[in-house]
Amino acid sequence: MLRSTNDLEGYAIRATDGVIGKVKDFYFDDEAWVIRYLVVDTGTWLSSRSVLISPISICTPDWADKVLPVSITKEQVKNSPDIDTDKPVSRQHERRYLGYYGYSYYWGDSGLWGGAAYPGMMTGYGTFLDKPYTESPEAEEAYARADQAQHQNDDPRLRSCKTIIGYHIEATDGDIGHVQGLLVDAETWAIRYMIADTSHQLLVAGSPGTDRPSMDQGCQLARRHGFGQPDPTSGSRCSAL
Repeated sequence: MLRSTNDLEGYAIRATDGVIGKVKDFYFDDEAWVIRYLVVDTGTWLSSRSVLISPISICTPDWADKVLPVSITKEQVKNSPDIDTDKPVSRQHERRYLGYYGYSYYWGDSGLWGGAAYPGMMTGYGTFLDKPYTESPEAEEAYARADQAQHQNDDPRLRSCKTIIGYHIEATDGDIGHVQGLLVDAETWAIRYMIADTSHQLLVAGSPGTDRPSMDQGCQLARRHGFGQPDPTSGSRCSAL
């Protein structure tokens, strides 16, 4: 089932012991084109702090009531690593976040989510950490130095869905329009289509059966602010709604 990220904004995130907050944005991996985190505004209970929620923790959505249940507690969210969602999320931040919740890394392996946990598989999963992920100061410092050296030239791969709204889509022979929204596979959280706003709407998509969407062959997303574009794939097409 495909869902628009525009429609998913405002959905409540419900932990096992109460509501965490509401979805305000999404971070997607611009290499695999998969939603990696939901950005959630926690409101007053956590001093309006924004937190990241991985799709791995999402259980069966309640589409009628616009609720995304998750298999974690509010206490876990409260004690989770504090990440400034207004700044680029580094690989080091991701390692701490995923380590805290006991999730495997999604990078460095085949498939959309690597070789381990997948969205929807964590329902009732009982191995989440109950306390914040911590290391000794010496180990943490050594880890930070090694991680910084390893990834000092990395280009951050996580992009905000909100920031690409309005980006121009260009064909080989002229402008098509601009990005109006994204359609996401509600099971895998892979981005399957971009909705282009033109004189009439278009779906810009990859070939059926591919693991990630691609632009129409010859189309490209304007590279603004360092935003990466997917590789064109033979057989891809634009389909009018």
